[in-house]
Amino acid sequence: MSVRFELDPAVTPEVRDGIRALWADVANAGGAVGLVPPVTPEDVRPDLVRHLLALTEGRERLLIGRDAGGRVVATAFLTLNWHRMSTHWLWVYTVMVHPDLQGRGVGRALMAAVADAARGIDDIIGLRLTCRGGTGLRRFYESCGYQEIGRAPRAIKLADGDFRDDVTMWLDLA
Repeated sequence: MSVRFELDPAVTPEVRDGIRALWADVANAGGAVGLVPPVTPEDVRPDLVRHLLALTEGRERLLIGRDAGGRVVATAFLTLNWHRMSTHWLWVYTVMVHPDLQGRGVGRALMAAVADAARGIDDIIGLRLTCRGGTGLRRFYESCGYQEIGRAPRAIKLADGDFRDDVTMWLDLA
């Protein structure tokens, strides 16, 4: 499937609702996107509002992927650092690919588009993200060129007795 990526799209109601629907679909399929299923698009609203506020304040950039019909099927938020000693790298948050498209190369294309977008921002030399241990995401990000640079054992609690490591990954763009 062909997916077209767009940096800094206008956040129309269609884009906003598309992200909410995607987020709920990914979470309900077991994706490590900050929510534990079952969730609805309405459950996603508070987290999305925080991202949208950061977009309007210029603290984040949004990358979306659309399918041939224009539906939002992939996202990543690139977050600028506020501390003057860390403005040369970006955080990557809320990386999502619709469950129907996983395993088809869309995730790799998304991560390549993230790196390309970051290279287009002055003075950015690296990308940093975190992922939930025990999901296979570390291997996926490594296959995209990232390397593990840290791990906080049992830092993520999904449920009573279900703790996961919080794995920090880095991609050097220099």
